Amino acid sequence: MEQDYLIAGHRIRVEGDRLVKAMDALDGFAVFKVETEGGAVCRFVEAETRMPEFEQVHYRSEIDGIVSRFGRYAEEYAFDMTPAGAEPLQLWMSPDAHTACFKGNYAPRLLRFACWIAYGVATAPLQTVAIHTSTIQYRGKAVFFLGESGTGKSTHTRLWRENIEGAVLLNDDSPILRIVDGKPWVYGSPWSGKTPCYKKESYPLAACVRLSQAPYNEIKKLNVVQGYSSLHPSCPPCFAYDDGLYDHISSVLGCLLSNVPVYHLDCLPDADAARLSCKTIFGV
Repeated sequence: MEQDYLIAGHRIRVEGDRLVKAMDALDGFAVFKVETEGGAVCRFVEAETRMPEFEQVHYRSEIDGIVSRFGRYAEEYAFDMTPAGAEPLQLWMSPDAHTACFKGNYAPRLLRFACWIAYGVATAPLQTVAIHTSTIQYRGKAVFFLGESGTGKSTHTRLWRENIEGAVLLNDDSPILRIVDGKPWVYGSPWSGKTPCYKKESYPLAACVRLSQAPYNEIKKLNVVQGYSSLHPSCPPCFAYDDGLYDHISSVLGCLLSNVPVYHLDCLPDADAARLSCKTIFGV
């Protein structure tokens, strides 16, 4: 059994009955299904053997009792997620980096995140990176709203939708940024956090805005160094510990900074904050 998905213009082919069925059950992926034809950037396949042993663990985290590790074995990247008292999900890239091998626990929460990792590794050399952001589409362009969890990204984009006619949510957690002909474009993705917003749409990027909570509304444009510092934390954290992946991310961010402005918005959770950021970016 096979199924293709087209995500940010990259064709991913999923092979193997169990893996195809498990991905088919994940919220959000159905929108990105396409007919199985032609070549694929990467294959997601069921593995018969266990993952090779880690030789280097670049990044380790524990969230809600799930321990995740990202690193390398002899030739390529490896990743696993182990829930407390349960079988792990293992993921590793083949030596040619065009095949992602999956093994073990296909629980939806684990599989969704593992697919995000596999997609990110496979497409990073193609000037593509997932950005942790809530993203608005307005007047045919996209705007990133960035910040740490709990900063108010989703609240700010909701205020745009409630107070700015024509503003629409594109993605609320992890849209895909891709450089196309030297310009940054934003694509909807199957990964949208707790908000079910899965759109197979793409728009040129108009601006990026990093948010901070404050007792007032004030926006300022950042210089290139400040802009990079604002964008970098919103890229996949585990990729920053690998030189090869980080070089690809830096290239994408460099192109973004050459083409669009980055702002910092100190704000209240109110309509005036949304109107201020909209007027600064679009002049209306």
